[in-house]
Amino acid sequence: MKAGYVPRFSRAERLLHWVNALGFFFLLATGLILYLPRLSVLVSRRQLIQSLHFWSGVGWLGALAVVIVLGGRRVLATARELDSFDRDDLRWLRGRKVPQGRFNAGQKINAVLTAAFTILFGVSGLLLWFGEQDTRYRFASTVILHDGVMYVSLALLVGHLYLALIHPATRHALRGMTLGDVRVEWATRHHAKWEPEGVHIDRPEPQ
Repeated sequence: MKAGYVPRFSRAERLLHWVNALGFFFLLATGLILYLPRLSVLVSRRQLIQSLHFWSGVGWLGALAVVIVLGGRRVLATARELDSFDRDDLRWLRGRKVPQGRFNAGQKINAVLTAAFTILFGVSGLLLWFGEQDTRYRFASTVILHDGVMYVSLALLVGHLYLALIHPATRHALRGMTLGDVRVEWATRHHAKWEPEGVHIDRPEPQ
């Protein structure tokens, strides 16, 4: 381990993140071609794009499931961390400066929404596909759901990219998702309650 750094994300966690991200971006690109008339006319091969969009969605969900299974205990432990809210998390959401664990309250909410939207994308996408083959599966609300989840996901994506790439206080977190570790000083300042496994951090005594 590099001096002055602590491990933050395991290989399984990073793989899960990037499989999800790459799959989402590809689905977003093909989905926008189908959704925006100008792009649809420009590309012209709508049926091919539609097939690519559907089968890449199936592959996306399948790849996520494989990573989760292979990640085993590490991924389950992460899920438990993300699912646990305490008083400090609630106070953080109210704008208070309180210590946070490995994940702050905002990251926990983002992870829960991402998981929920993945399921909604999968279910609504399947219904839309089957609706093209059989009118019994064709529901107007399915299109509304699929499009609505896309709009909310886009808003979350913009916020996520801003914090990861632009905001000075948080962009160092991207190192954790690429190389797996972060600076000790950064971890102490932003995640004071986090105790990295097998690593001791000398924290300043409270004044």
